[in-house]
Amino acid sequence: MKFNPANNIQDLQYFGEFGGVNPSISDSSTYTFLSAKTMFDTFEGNADGCYLYSRHTSPSNLYLGEALAAMEGTETANVSASGMGAITPVLLQLCKSGDHIISSRTIYGGTYAFLKNFTPRFNIETSFVDITKLELVEAAITPTTKVLYCEAVSNPLLEVANITALAELANKYNLQLVVDNTFSPLSISPAKLGADIVIHSLTKFINGASDTVGGVVCASQAFIDQLRNVNDGASMLLGSTMDSLRAASVLKNLRTLHIRMKQHSYNAMYLAKMFEADGLKTVYPGLTSHPSHEIFKNMMNAEYGFGGMLTIDVGSIDKANDLMELMQQKNLGYLAVSLGFYKTLFSAPGTSTSSEIPEEEQAAMGLTDGLIRFSVGLDNDIQRTYTIMRACMEELNILESAMA
Repeated sequence: MKFNPANNIQDLQYFGEFGGVNPSISDSSTYTFLSAKTMFDTFEGNADGCYLYSRHTSPSNLYLGEALAAMEGTETANVSASGMGAITPVLLQLCKSGDHIISSRTIYGGTYAFLKNFTPRFNIETSFVDITKLELVEAAITPTTKVLYCEAVSNPLLEVANITALAELANKYNLQLVVDNTFSPLSISPAKLGADIVIHSLTKFINGASDTVGGVVCASQAFIDQLRNVNDGASMLLGSTMDSLRAASVLKNLRTLHIRMKQHSYNAMYLAKMFEADGLKTVYPGLTSHPSHEIFKNMMNAEYGFGGMLTIDVGSIDKANDLMELMQQKNLGYLAVSLGFYKTLFSAPGTSTSSEIPEEEQAAMGLTDGLIRFSVGLDNDIQRTYTIMRACMEELNILESAMA
């Protein structure tokens, strides 16, 4: 049968300790043992089903991890206290001093800063390349390269990685392909396309309420065991542990993800088509004008659409700021970073979420100061939303009045 991530989530059924339809929340930092030998075995990693200490894992975190692994089609998963708390242990687990990483040039600013400024302290170097040009990716591979890192849909330029082709390259050179799928949950299933490790910031679409931060690593049982190892596991030792109460909250929100993603995608497609027809420079993977539109189509689980993220370019940072402030005044959304909220969020990434990237590198990759990134909300009447947005643009002379 065709892989369907929402069905995999739907088919999971947990019973609470007292028969509740939600699993009981394990509100404990440490766990008891009936025998000293079982505690010893658990420290050695040989006591399945036993819990040791919540920094290692907890029942609530395992429930959420199992659901996310089912969504991505991996053997298991490990949740963390933030998206960066998922990304950084993975890269440090895979690489040692002297190793080399190849990363997409357009990635989340925090990930870029970690690879550009932090990992060199440990003699781990990164080459940033245009991930859409496979010849450049292959040319950057060296004998010390260990990881290919990309975002399925990149932040903020919405470049689309050809995961199938990248997986073939990774296999050819014995590399680990790590894919951040934060922008495209359900729409793209990287592990089914050949990715070794799939990462999400749970903060965004998966949780969908902008009320917590969280992350997850979806991978093989063997790799997750490495991350959790009490002696040399990066997740265990760096300690970015998700709180059990938050894990339970995210699990509840995950159950509506399929409904939300369909509406996010529908609304984003509508706005993208209208903005492009208005003559605005619009980037959205669902538009045939997007250079990787066909690649996305070939990878996607079609019913969930092309995602909720789009960008427009209004020409300057002043116009971008004026427009965002006016849209916020009109209750169209919030001038805020992040994504996946029920209201539309908009920001100028060059001066916010991608500000860690030097200006000259932003210019080289095409990140202009007039670029506005939209995380399109769950608006019931998206035509009404567009009409008000267009009126804002006319008021600021970004678009000519339709009455002119």
